[in-house]
Amino acid sequence: MREDFLLLNPGPVPVAREVREAMSEPMVSHRSAEFEAVYERAQDHLDYVFEHSTPSGDSTSSGGTSLMLNGTATMGMEAAVANLVGDGGEVVSVVNGKFGRRFARIADRYADTTRVEFDWGEPVDVDAVADAVGPETDVVTMVHNETSTGLLNPVEDVGEVAGDADARYVVDGVTSIGGDELRIDDWGVDVAITDAQKALAAPPGLSAMYVTDDVKPDLDGEAAPFYEDLDWHLRKADSHQTPFTSAVPLFRALAEAAARIREEGMPDRIARHREQSAAFRAGFHEMGLESFPELNETAEYSNTLTAIRLPAGARGDDAAAFMDAVNARGVSISGGQAHLGGDIFRVSNMGQLTSQQVLRGIRTVGEAFREVGVDVDVQAGVAAARDELR
Repeated sequence: MREDFLLLNPGPVPVAREVREAMSEPMVSHRSAEFEAVYERAQDHLDYVFEHSTPSGDSTSSGGTSLMLNGTATMGMEAAVANLVGDGGEVVSVVNGKFGRRFARIADRYADTTRVEFDWGEPVDVDAVADAVGPETDVVTMVHNETSTGLLNPVEDVGEVAGDADARYVVDGVTSIGGDELRIDDWGVDVAITDAQKALAAPPGLSAMYVTDDVKPDLDGEAAPFYEDLDWHLRKADSHQTPFTSAVPLFRALAEAAARIREEGMPDRIARHREQSAAFRAGFHEMGLESFPELNETAEYSNTLTAIRLPAGARGDDAAAFMDAVNARGVSISGGQAHLGGDIFRVSNMGQLTSQQVLRGIRTVGEAFREVGVDVDVQAGVAAARDELR
């Protein structure tokens, strides 16, 4: 692999040297005081991320617990649903992309699920959600930042709908938490889930979730899969442990990554992610490319990843040549998922990217388009992006 390889996929994201080095420390028992110190450090910094992800840095939670799970965020999504409706119930799932659909598929295994569906990339109609949520609704699931489409969904508005119905509200913040705003109490969130490999900028393998104090009495761990019993996880977390053998190197890495987030501070981190995503959009738009997602009065473009429509000459069967041209320049980006394959490409600015890396990504995409015969003005795109960066 090239020394200057640049990973711009929306997960996994680049990992800092200090995070990598944390994984190489001597192995210790997962039941040792040394591991408990690692867990406590990670939990303390994750509490900061979950509770202070605002432009001002103010706390938005009246109380809760950060948990780390030995599995990626899909495990966290299932754990949240299964512990709330494992014995059956009514779930309303908002679906306008791959991961909203995944939440609904998980809910199908435990409850009667009503999907409020929109085409992938279309904004959510909050009134349609309100029509589907009623007194019988136990849980509403929502993806904050839809990774498959680059759309930031109206978590606050849907949270009001869930709250009015006294339903519990579970939010997938996998590609927003650690890079964008999250308001636990203000948005009525009961459980928030994220993944180590996304905006937290740690290696893949772990996920994290925030369980509010208010929702804890409603959890039924015995109704959930044995490995995902959140009552048990919460009890063990009180002593800085997990119920089962922990992936010690990954916990060390997550603790270091979360500490780096706190050192930067969430206000600065949010501002940087918003600036870099604006730069990606400005650069690509100046080249004549179009953003994929559609917006309405409540939806916004993602601040942690950018989804762009592939132009003629690089779309469909021609998309592979474009992606190969990007890879040949030592940069990795992602195409569309499922039926969006060959229609869009996606780039991430999650983690610790520098302005120069953002500009390199834009330049590389432009050069790759030109190589496959798409006429774009690379320099104009880079200049437009530079104007957005400090």
